[in-house]
Amino acid sequence: MVPRGMNVDMEETGHTVDDDPGEIGPESRAAPRFTLLIRTAKLICAAGEYLCIIRDASASGASIRTFHPLPQGQFVLELPNGDRHAIERVWETEGAAGFRFPVPVDIDRLLNNKSRFPKRPVRLRLQLPALISCHGRTAGVVVHNLSQQGAQIESPLYLAIDQKLRLEADNLPLIQARVRWRKGSDYGLVFDDTFQFGELAKLAAQLQGHCTIEQGGWLPAMEGTNPPAG
Repeated sequence: MVPRGMNVDMEETGHTVDDDPGEIGPESRAAPRFTLLIRTAKLICAAGEYLCIIRDASASGASIRTFHPLPQGQFVLELPNGDRHAIERVWETEGAAGFRFPVPVDIDRLLNNKSRFPKRPVRLRLQLPALISCHGRTAGVVVHNLSQQGAQIESPLYLAIDQKLRLEADNLPLIQARVRWRKGSDYGLVFDDTFQFGELAKLAAQLQGHCTIEQGGWLPAMEGTNPPAG
């Protein structure tokens, strides 16, 4: 983790190059490819959510930087603006993987990260048992999401805005945080020290075995998940 206030955001730019990163062979030049110097995203499957970086993309595929071996199964790629795309893994090596979009995507929308909402950090959705300690009290809580800068927890303890606390859980470093917002028993925390993206990505892989991914409709069907053009 790094002290809050240091620049941990990742810039996003792109330019055209050859080949389609999701394909191998003569067909690889069928669609123009764009190099995204850094574009954070999530790979979602039945086993959990995993942070990644999109390096190259075209309307038909993407080359992705990974931080650990990926589990087996079908994946959905979720972008920071909330767009989700069904993807099929074509190849994987240490630290990288290539995927194909079964339905061509709007590459302009992907490149420009268009959204009606303010830009937000990538969040991991999970249900992670944890402990908080503050003012001599300790309580069991559930972490519902986790980002580089903070977390959302559900706590039986009443916590005041700006209250300082300590958060600890299996496979997480000891975290010092303070309360930014509350709604009922749900609280938003901001960390004193932020995670580097790669650090959080590796932690995400370790946490999948120690938490239960929320059930419900957030994991999209493999068909019809690509947004309309425009």
